[in-house]
Amino acid sequence: MTLVKHELRQGRTAFLIWTAAIGFLLSVCIFLFPEMKGQMDSVNDVFASMGSFTAAFGMDRLNFGTLTGFYAVECGNVLGLGGAFYAALCAVGILSKEEKERTADFLLTHPVSRTRIITEKLIAVLIQITAMNIIIYALSVGSIAAVGEEIPWKEISLLHIAYYLLQLELAGICFGISAFLHRGSVGIGLGIAAVMYFLNLIANISETAEFLKYITPFGYCEGADIVSSGNLDGAKLAVGAVIGISGIVIAYLKYTKKDIR
Repeated sequence: MTLVKHELRQGRTAFLIWTAAIGFLLSVCIFLFPEMKGQMDSVNDVFASMGSFTAAFGMDRLNFGTLTGFYAVECGNVLGLGGAFYAALCAVGILSKEEKERTADFLLTHPVSRTRIITEKLIAVLIQITAMNIIIYALSVGSIAAVGEEIPWKEISLLHIAYYLLQLELAGICFGISAFLHRGSVGIGLGIAAVMYFLNLIANISETAEFLKYITPFGYCEGADIVSSGNLDGAKLAVGAVIGISGIVIAYLKYTKKDIR
């Protein structure tokens, strides 16, 4: 596990920054809720009259006057976008950076198979994403308790599980892409996460584009769906799992035969 420890050390700064930023923004949103709760009736009326914009974010099916409704939209967007960007950044350059930083000659001349290299790098990505989600979940629950609100354990847990699975799927996709790159590309990772986010918005606005929810992982992270149904969409999760695992399999197939520059 030497390579795992090395990757964790290298990614420590990014991990701390992204975890602190996302956790801080979530806590701020939660601490604002008690002050805004009394004004939510008028806010609901405003959002209800915004047409496609309201539908895009699922605000037509949520009550902003409740903690779950407020959390699903405000905190959900922070956790969804922030977590997606971090997961993509973690994975998209992890296999290609040896060529970019010209350390491939040093690493690949050791008695370590490429399969082991891929596996340990993948483990490092999974550890970072998992650790970030555990910390953020604890901060969210602690913030809700601190403002004196009753913790909706089921809804909050389902939302966090959904976004954790989203991050794993995006990490799998970007991990596969990383095997084809000769230089790490932050832009590709951020671009994939952003495109997936906007595909979900399009699917929310247009009924003819609902099939996009089976393509983007944001489709099974829709806060309005999770809060109203009380569960996650198994079909969308299954498709997402296939896509994420396919990215990882592609990474193994490509990197084991790749000509390292």
